[in-house]
Amino acid sequence: MPRAKAPRPLYASFEGPVSTMYAELVERARSQGQLLPGTPGSLALRERPGSGAYWYRRYYPLPKLPQVEDFVCTQADQAAYEAMSSRIESAAWSQEQVRMLRALGMQVADKDAALVLVEMHNRGLFAAGLVLVGTLAYMAWLNGFGVKAVSSRTQDIDVARRHVLKLATPVSFMEAVQATKLGFSAVPAGLSPSAPSTSVKRPGREGLRVDILTSGTDLGQVVRLPELDWHAQCIPYFDYLLASPRQAAMLAGGHCVPVNAPAPERLAWHKLYSSTRRASDTAKAEKDLRQAATLLAVLVERDNFGLSTKAVPKEVLGAARQRLPALCSLLEPHPQALDEVERALHRIALP
Repeated sequence: MPRAKAPRPLYASFEGPVSTMYAELVERARSQGQLLPGTPGSLALRERPGSGAYWYRRYYPLPKLPQVEDFVCTQADQAAYEAMSSRIESAAWSQEQVRMLRALGMQVADKDAALVLVEMHNRGLFAAGLVLVGTLAYMAWLNGFGVKAVSSRTQDIDVARRHVLKLATPVSFMEAVQATKLGFSAVPAGLSPSAPSTSVKRPGREGLRVDILTSGTDLGQVVRLPELDWHAQCIPYFDYLLASPRQAAMLAGGHCVPVNAPAPERLAWHKLYSSTRRASDTAKAEKDLRQAATLLAVLVERDNFGLSTKAVPKEVLGAARQRLPALCSLLEPHPQALDEVERALHRIALP
Protein backbone atom coordinates (compact mmCIF):
# COMPACT_ATOMS: atom_id res chain seq x y z
CA MET A 1 0.00 0.00 0.00
CA PRO A 2 1.26 3.52 -0.76
CA ARG A 3 2.34 5.41 2.30
CA ALA A 4 0.10 8.26 3.41
CA LYS A 5 1.56 11.67 2.82
CA ALA A 6 2.86 13.38 5.92
CA PRO A 7 0.82 16.46 6.90
CA ARG A 8 2.34 19.68 5.67
CA PRO A 9 3.46 22.29 8.22
CA LEU A 10 0.94 25.05 8.82
CA TYR A 11 3.45 27.80 8.13
CA ALA A 12 6.95 28.58 6.89
CA SER A 13 9.26 31.33 8.10
CA PHE A 14 10.46 34.15 5.88
CA GLU A 15 14.16 34.77 5.49
CA GLY A 16 15.68 37.59 7.53
CA PRO A 17 15.70 40.34 4.85
CA VAL A 18 11.94 39.97 4.29
CA SER A 19 11.10 40.60 7.93
CA THR A 20 13.55 43.50 7.97
CA MET A 21 11.82 45.08 4.96
CA TYR A 22 8.46 44.65 6.64
CA ALA A 23 9.64 46.12 9.95
CA GLU A 24 11.02 49.22 8.20
CA LEU A 25 7.77 49.68 6.27
CA VAL A 26 5.69 49.45 9.46
CA GLU A 27 7.95 51.86 11.33
CA ARG A 28 7.67 54.46 8.57
CA ALA A 29 3.89 54.01 8.32
CA ARG A 30 3.49 54.69 12.04
CA SER A 31 5.50 57.90 11.77
CA GLN A 32 3.67 59.32 8.76
CA GLY A 33 0.41 60.51 10.26
CA GLN A 34 -2.33 60.58 7.64
CA LEU A 35 -1.99 58.32 4.59
CA LEU A 36 -2.80 59.20 0.99
CA PRO A 37 -5.74 57.15 -0.36
CA GLY A 38 -5.45 55.34 -3.68
CA THR A 39 -2.34 55.41 -5.85
CA PRO A 40 0.45 57.82 -4.86
CA GLY A 41 -0.51 60.04 -7.78
CA SER A 42 1.16 63.21 -9.02
CA LEU A 43 0.79 66.97 -8.74
CA ALA A 44 -0.89 68.98 -11.49
CA LEU A 45 -1.16 72.77 -11.82
CA ARG A 46 -4.57 74.10 -12.79
CA GLU A 47 -5.18 77.67 -14.01
CA ARG A 48 -8.40 79.40 -13.02
CA PRO A 49 -9.14 82.51 -15.07
CA GLY A 50 -9.32 85.50 -12.79
CA SER A 51 -8.36 83.61 -9.61
CA GLY A 52 -4.83 82.27 -10.17
CA ALA A 53 -3.24 78.83 -10.33
CA TYR A 54 -3.67 75.90 -7.93
CA TRP A 55 -1.95 72.59 -7.30
CA TYR A 56 -4.01 69.38 -7.26
CA ARG A 57 -3.09 65.81 -6.49
CA ARG A 58 -4.24 63.47 -9.27
CA TYR A 59 -4.64 59.78 -8.38
CA TYR A 60 -6.76 56.67 -8.92
CA PRO A 61 -8.79 55.37 -5.94
CA LEU A 62 -9.04 51.96 -7.67
CA PRO A 63 -7.84 50.77 -11.09
CA LYS A 64 -11.35 50.75 -12.60
CA LEU A 65 -12.53 54.03 -11.09
CA PRO A 66 -12.06 57.46 -12.71
CA GLN A 67 -9.07 59.58 -11.81
CA VAL A 68 -9.65 61.96 -8.89
CA GLU A 69 -8.19 65.41 -8.28
CA ASP A 70 -7.87 66.75 -4.73
CA PHE A 71 -6.97 70.37 -4.02
CA VAL A 72 -3.54 70.82 -2.43
CA CYS A 73 -2.63 74.51 -2.35
CA THR A 74 -2.21 77.70 -4.31
CA GLN A 75 0.75 78.01 -6.65
CA ALA A 76 2.39 80.45 -4.25
CA ASP A 77 2.25 78.09 -1.22
CA GLN A 78 5.65 76.47 -1.63
CA ALA A 79 5.63 74.84 1.82
CA ALA A 80 2.34 73.01 1.18
CA TYR A 81 3.55 71.98 -2.29
CA GLU A 82 6.78 70.52 -0.93
CA ALA A 83 4.94 68.76 1.90
CA MET A 84 2.58 67.04 -0.54
CA SER A 85 5.47 66.17 -2.86
CA SER A 86 7.19 64.48 0.08
CA ARG A 87 4.01 62.57 0.97
CA ILE A 88 3.61 61.37 -2.61
CA GLU A 89 7.24 60.23 -2.68
CA SER A 90 6.77 58.37 0.60
CA ALA A 91 3.54 56.76 -0.64
CA ALA A 92 5.31 55.60 -3.82
CA TRP A 93 8.09 54.04 -1.72
CA SER A 94 5.53 52.25 0.47
CA GLN A 95 3.63 51.01 -2.58
CA GLU A 96 6.80 49.49 -4.01
CA GLN A 97 7.67 47.84 -0.68
CA VAL A 98 4.17 46.32 -0.41
CA ARG A 99 4.42 45.08 -4.01
CA MET A 100 7.70 43.31 -3.26
CA LEU A 101 6.43 41.85 0.01
CA ARG A 102 3.32 40.53 -1.75
CA ALA A 103 5.53 38.86 -4.38
CA LEU A 104 7.55 37.24 -1.58
CA GLY A 105 4.41 35.76 -0.02
CA MET A 106 3.25 38.23 2.62
CA GLN A 107 -0.45 38.73 3.22
CA VAL A 108 -1.91 41.75 1.41
CA ALA A 109 -5.60 42.70 1.42
CA ASP A 110 -7.33 44.07 -1.68
CA LYS A 111 -7.27 47.69 -2.84
CA ASP A 112 -10.88 48.39 -1.91
CA ALA A 113 -10.16 47.21 1.63
CA ALA A 114 -7.15 49.55 1.61
CA LEU A 115 -9.38 52.55 0.88
CA VAL A 116 -11.61 51.72 3.85
CA LEU A 117 -8.74 51.08 6.26
CA VAL A 118 -6.92 54.24 5.18
CA GLU A 119 -10.09 56.29 5.74
CA MET A 120 -10.56 54.78 9.21
CA HIS A 121 -6.92 55.48 10.04
CA ASN A 122 -7.06 59.06 8.78
CA ARG A 123 -10.19 59.75 10.83
CA GLY A 124 -8.46 58.53 13.99
CA LEU A 125 -10.65 55.48 14.59
CA PHE A 126 -7.80 53.05 15.25
CA ALA A 127 -6.00 55.62 17.40
CA ALA A 128 -9.26 55.95 19.39
CA GLY A 129 -9.38 52.22 20.11
CA LEU A 130 -11.08 50.52 17.15
CA VAL A 131 -9.73 46.98 16.68
CA LEU A 132 -9.36 45.01 13.44
CA VAL A 133 -10.62 41.44 13.96
CA GLY A 134 -11.43 38.40 11.83
CA THR A 135 -9.34 37.10 8.93
CA LEU A 136 -7.62 40.44 8.34
CA ALA A 137 -6.31 40.43 11.92
CA TYR A 138 -5.01 36.89 11.35
CA MET A 139 -3.27 38.05 8.15
CA ALA A 140 -1.72 40.98 10.01
CA TRP A 141 -0.27 38.65 12.65
CA LEU A 142 1.19 36.28 10.05
CA ASN A 143 3.12 39.21 8.62
CA GLY A 144 4.03 40.48 12.07
CA PHE A 145 5.50 37.12 13.06
CA GLY A 146 7.39 36.85 9.77
CA VAL A 147 5.67 33.69 8.54
CA LYS A 148 3.68 32.70 5.48
CA ALA A 149 0.68 30.41 5.59
CA VAL A 150 -2.53 29.65 3.76
CA SER A 151 -5.02 32.48 4.14
CA SER A 152 -8.48 32.40 2.64
CA ARG A 153 -9.44 35.39 0.54
CA THR A 154 -11.98 37.51 2.38
CA GLN A 155 -14.42 40.15 1.23
CA ASP A 156 -15.16 41.24 4.79
CA ILE A 157 -13.61 43.87 7.01
CA ASP A 158 -14.53 43.18 10.63
CA VAL A 159 -13.79 45.90 13.15
CA ALA A 160 -14.82 46.00 16.79
CA ARG A 161 -14.74 48.06 19.93
CA ARG A 162 -14.96 46.95 23.55
CA HIS A 163 -15.37 50.38 25.14
CA VAL A 164 -16.51 53.75 23.84
CA LEU A 165 -13.93 55.01 21.36
CA LYS A 166 -11.82 57.90 22.66
CA LEU A 167 -12.70 60.41 19.95
CA ALA A 168 -12.51 64.17 20.50
CA THR A 169 -15.75 64.53 18.53
CA PRO A 170 -18.08 61.85 17.12
CA VAL A 171 -17.13 60.39 13.73
CA SER A 172 -19.95 59.21 11.48
CA PHE A 173 -19.11 55.68 10.38
CA MET A 174 -21.37 56.00 7.33
CA GLU A 175 -19.71 59.24 6.27
CA ALA A 176 -16.31 57.61 6.65
CA VAL A 177 -17.08 54.68 4.34
CA GLN A 178 -18.94 56.89 1.87
CA ALA A 179 -15.86 59.10 1.63
CA THR A 180 -14.13 56.19 -0.14
CA LYS A 181 -16.58 56.65 -3.06
CA LEU A 182 -16.95 52.87 -3.30
CA GLY A 183 -20.74 52.93 -3.32
CA PHE A 184 -21.36 51.42 0.10
CA SER A 185 -24.95 51.04 1.26
CA ALA A 186 -26.30 50.13 4.69
CA VAL A 187 -27.38 46.54 5.35
CA PRO A 188 -30.28 46.24 7.86
CA ALA A 189 -29.42 43.98 10.78
CA GLY A 190 -32.89 42.40 10.85
CA LEU A 191 -35.59 41.30 8.44
CA SER A 192 -37.22 44.71 8.43
CA PRO A 193 -35.74 47.34 6.06
CA SER A 194 -36.14 49.84 8.89
CA ALA A 195 -33.98 47.80 11.28
CA PRO A 196 -30.74 49.52 12.35
CA SER A 197 -27.65 48.61 10.36
CA THR A 198 -24.43 47.13 11.69
CA SER A 199 -22.88 46.57 8.25
CA VAL A 200 -22.32 48.27 4.92
CA LYS A 201 -21.68 46.58 1.60
CA ARG A 202 -20.50 47.44 -1.89
CA PRO A 203 -22.77 46.51 -4.81
CA GLY A 204 -22.61 43.00 -6.23
CA ARG A 205 -22.60 39.51 -4.83
CA GLU A 206 -18.86 39.62 -4.09
CA GLY A 207 -18.85 43.26 -2.96
CA LEU A 208 -16.74 44.23 0.02
CA ARG A 209 -18.62 44.22 3.33
CA VAL A 210 -17.70 46.10 6.51
CA ASP A 211 -19.12 44.89 9.84
CA ILE A 212 -19.02 46.68 13.19
CA LEU A 213 -18.94 44.28 16.15
CA THR A 214 -18.84 44.57 19.92
CA SER A 215 -18.97 42.41 23.04
CA GLY A 216 -22.25 41.05 24.35
CA THR A 217 -23.72 37.85 25.72
CA ASP A 218 -26.51 37.53 23.14
CA LEU A 219 -25.24 36.71 19.65
CA GLY A 220 -26.68 39.11 17.09
CA GLN A 221 -28.04 41.63 19.58
CA VAL A 222 -27.80 45.14 18.13
CA VAL A 223 -26.47 48.00 20.27
CA ARG A 224 -26.01 51.66 19.43
CA LEU A 225 -22.54 53.24 19.23
CA PRO A 226 -23.16 56.99 19.72
CA GLU A 227 -19.59 58.00 18.93
CA LEU A 228 -19.93 56.46 15.44
CA ASP A 229 -23.60 57.31 14.90
CA TRP A 230 -24.00 53.63 14.06
CA HIS A 231 -24.90 50.25 15.52
CA ALA A 232 -22.86 47.13 16.27
CA GLN A 233 -23.68 43.44 16.46
CA CYS A 234 -22.84 41.68 19.73
CA ILE A 235 -20.57 38.62 19.69
CA PRO A 236 -20.15 36.44 22.81
CA TYR A 237 -16.75 36.62 24.51
CA PHE A 238 -15.57 39.60 22.51
CA ASP A 239 -14.84 41.21 25.89
CA TYR A 240 -12.12 38.55 26.23
CA LEU A 241 -10.97 38.88 22.62
CA LEU A 242 -10.70 42.67 22.73
CA ALA A 243 -8.94 42.97 26.09
CA SER A 244 -5.35 44.24 25.76
CA PRO A 245 -5.25 44.76 21.97
CA ARG A 246 -1.84 45.20 20.34
CA GLN A 247 -0.47 47.61 17.77
CA ALA A 248 -0.23 45.91 14.39
CA ALA A 249 -0.17 46.79 10.70
CA MET A 250 -2.28 45.72 7.74
CA LEU A 251 -0.83 45.54 4.24
CA ALA A 252 -3.61 46.41 1.81
CA GLY A 253 -3.47 47.54 -1.80
CA GLY A 254 -0.29 49.61 -1.89
CA HIS A 255 -0.53 50.72 1.73
CA CYS A 256 0.72 49.75 5.15
CA VAL A 257 -1.99 50.87 7.57
CA PRO A 258 -1.32 51.05 11.33
CA VAL A 259 -4.15 49.24 13.14
CA ASN A 260 -4.98 47.56 16.43
CA ALA A 261 -5.43 43.79 16.52
CA PRO A 262 -6.41 41.35 19.27
CA ALA A 263 -3.54 39.74 21.15
CA PRO A 264 -2.66 36.72 18.97
CA GLU A 265 -3.23 34.14 21.71
CA ARG A 266 -6.70 35.59 22.40
CA LEU A 267 -7.46 35.57 18.68
CA ALA A 268 -6.46 31.90 18.49
CA TRP A 269 -8.61 30.79 21.44
CA HIS A 270 -11.60 32.80 20.23
CA LYS A 271 -11.28 31.36 16.72
CA LEU A 272 -11.42 27.87 18.22
CA TYR A 273 -14.61 28.91 19.99
CA SER A 274 -16.03 30.39 16.76
CA SER A 275 -15.26 27.17 14.89
CA THR A 276 -17.77 25.35 17.11
CA ARG A 277 -20.51 27.91 16.50
CA ARG A 278 -20.73 27.62 12.72
CA ALA A 279 -22.89 24.51 12.30
CA SER A 280 -24.44 25.92 9.12
CA ASP A 281 -21.13 26.96 7.56
CA THR A 282 -18.56 24.18 7.76
CA ALA A 283 -16.14 25.99 5.43
CA LYS A 284 -15.88 28.96 7.79
CA ALA A 285 -15.64 26.64 10.78
CA GLU A 286 -12.68 24.83 9.22
CA LYS A 287 -11.09 28.16 8.28
CA ASP A 288 -11.36 29.34 11.90
CA LEU A 289 -9.90 26.05 13.13
CA ARG A 290 -6.92 26.21 10.76
CA GLN A 291 -6.22 29.84 11.58
CA ALA A 292 -6.31 29.07 15.30
CA ALA A 293 -3.96 26.11 14.88
CA THR A 294 -1.54 28.19 12.82
CA LEU A 295 -1.43 31.01 15.36
CA LEU A 296 -0.90 28.57 18.23
CA ALA A 297 1.93 26.84 16.36
CA VAL A 298 3.62 30.15 15.59
CA LEU A 299 3.25 31.43 19.15
CA VAL A 300 4.84 28.32 20.66
CA GLU A 301 7.57 27.65 18.09
CA ARG A 302 8.54 31.13 16.92
CA ASP A 303 7.73 33.23 19.97
CA ASN A 304 8.51 30.68 22.70
CA PHE A 305 5.09 31.48 24.10
CA GLY A 306 3.78 29.37 26.96
CA LEU A 307 0.04 28.92 26.49
CA SER A 308 -1.86 30.07 29.56
CA THR A 309 -5.58 29.51 30.02
CA LYS A 310 -6.03 31.61 33.16
CA ALA A 311 -7.84 34.48 31.45
CA VAL A 312 -9.73 32.37 28.92
CA PRO A 313 -13.46 31.96 29.70
CA LYS A 314 -14.43 28.38 30.56
CA GLU A 315 -16.97 28.26 27.74
CA VAL A 316 -14.25 29.20 25.24
CA LEU A 317 -11.94 26.52 26.63
CA GLY A 318 -14.77 23.99 26.54
CA ALA A 319 -15.26 24.74 22.86
CA ALA A 320 -11.51 24.40 22.29
CA ARG A 321 -11.54 20.95 23.90
CA GLN A 322 -14.31 19.91 21.52
CA ARG A 323 -11.94 20.70 18.66
CA LEU A 324 -8.92 19.00 20.22
CA PRO A 325 -8.92 15.90 17.93
CA ALA A 326 -9.02 18.06 14.79
CA LEU A 327 -6.53 20.46 16.34
CA CYS A 328 -4.14 17.61 17.09
CA SER A 329 -4.34 16.46 13.48
CA LEU A 330 -3.45 19.92 12.17
CA LEU A 331 -0.63 20.31 14.70
CA GLU A 332 0.95 16.93 13.93
CA PRO A 333 3.86 18.58 12.02
CA HIS A 334 4.40 20.85 15.04
CA PRO A 335 5.08 18.51 18.00
CA GLN A 336 6.20 21.24 20.39
CA ALA A 337 3.02 23.25 19.78
CA LEU A 338 0.88 20.11 19.95
CA ASP A 339 2.38 19.19 23.32
CA GLU A 340 1.82 22.72 24.67
CA VAL A 341 -1.80 22.86 23.45
CA GLU A 342 -2.65 19.44 24.91
CA ARG A 343 -1.02 20.38 28.20
CA ALA A 344 -2.91 23.70 28.33
CA LEU A 345 -6.29 22.13 27.59
CA HIS A 346 -5.81 19.17 29.92
CA ARG A 347 -4.83 21.47 32.79
CA ILE A 348 -8.33 22.93 32.96
CA ALA A 349 -11.09 21.43 35.05
CA LEU A 350 -14.47 21.96 33.46
CA PRO A 351 -17.74 21.43 35.36
